[in-house]
Amino acid sequence: MVFVKLRQGEAVEEALRRFKRECERNGILREIKRRQRYVSPSIKRKLKAAEARRKMSRARRRRRST
Repeated sequence: MVFVKLRQGEAVEEALRRFKRECERNGILREIKRRQRYVSPSIKRKLKAAEARRKMSRARRRRRST
């Protein structure tokens, strides 16, 4: 959880800017975007396997060309 206390004589816009910076540092926005859609574990496995196949085929093509 990110907290930002308003300093003495500080404008709300400045505090909001500090809050946004803290959220970015803590990776909160990244986490929110990651959690926007639920992906079931079986789908995650399929996507991971497909990515591994793509990487292997790219590696094979590079080895053949050299």
